[in-house]
Amino acid sequence: MKLTQCSVIKKSSHNPLIKSSMIPFTSTLTYNAGITRYQDNYVMLFRNDYNYTKEDMLYRWGTSAFPQTKINLGLAVSDDGIKWRIKPEPVLPIPLTEEMFSVYDPRLTVIEGRCYLCFAADTRHGICGGIAVTDDLEKFELLSLSVPDNRNMVLFPEKINGMFVRLERPFPIYGRGVPEAFDIWISDSPDCKYWGNSRLLLGSEKVPFCNCKIGPAAPPVKTHAGWLTTFHAVWKHTDKELLSWHGGWNKEYFGGLMLLDLHDPSKIIGMYDKPLLVPEENYEIDGMRGSVIFPGGMILEDSGEVKIYYGAADTVECLATADVNDLIALCIGNKKSTGLKSMTRAKVLQEA
Repeated sequence: MKLTQCSVIKKSSHNPLIKSSMIPFTSTLTYNAGITRYQDNYVMLFRNDYNYTKEDMLYRWGTSAFPQTKINLGLAVSDDGIKWRIKPEPVLPIPLTEEMFSVYDPRLTVIEGRCYLCFAADTRHGICGGIAVTDDLEKFELLSLSVPDNRNMVLFPEKINGMFVRLERPFPIYGRGVPEAFDIWISDSPDCKYWGNSRLLLGSEKVPFCNCKIGPAAPPVKTHAGWLTTFHAVWKHTDKELLSWHGGWNKEYFGGLMLLDLHDPSKIIGMYDKPLLVPEENYEIDGMRGSVIFPGGMILEDSGEVKIYYGAADTVECLATADVNDLIALCIGNKKSTGLKSMTRAKVLQEA
């Protein structure tokens, strides 16, 4: 299967925005970041893998000699969302324990002036999804931790009908009967601690460019037409191997796009039936695991520009941009966005 990049998307000439050579502490890979605007800055928490090299992967992957992956999070701030100032020390938002030994793949959402962090956590009994909150990006309060196996959690940036709402991706092996046929679910909570009312949002079989799994990507943004929502979708190749540091890699990750109802986000208004983001650039194809695009942050600017931040090749952090009306048009089936009135971000939020 060969897919081409959506024409409304422009990948930044500054890519990669963040890479390991820029990091002031030990780093091999920097990717899958959460990005938001908070306290007059663009803020990024990025995943940082640091205790192995490309040579380790090439010669020791899958052997007892390969070290257990070590991960921390880096913090960066920016005035424009393009050029980033990286803090000199890594961040440890959640204290690690003998049971929970790794926190990674952060997602950031500001709700009522507080910055919420969704993350994945490796535990000795499975992968959990967690939520924490901070007011200063230094001290974090852990609010909830799911049972295994769940991850890719993202929060909506406001309460809906008085409830916190999240998207998530449980990954049952036995229940679905097919390995990695994972789907997107939606849940809500009165306090961001106790979650329930869980229901299926989108099944992986409904995505034409997926034959494997899907999952939430960046936290949704609010528009006049609905919640603009990215997801990742995976095509597992059976006829070829993709570039990677360790060999045997055959999964291609795409960025997808859908639009959810403003008042009931469990209803999908529309979904673009092709990938929004396709791995085509060298920094997306050649890396630790090549041909991977993994969105983790989306910001709607006052101008109507949407910034979509994504990890590329499980190696670096990148940026793509598009006009909000073009993205909405993709979801509702319009061939052109001229039929939609142009709106600034302020007007979008006013009419929502």
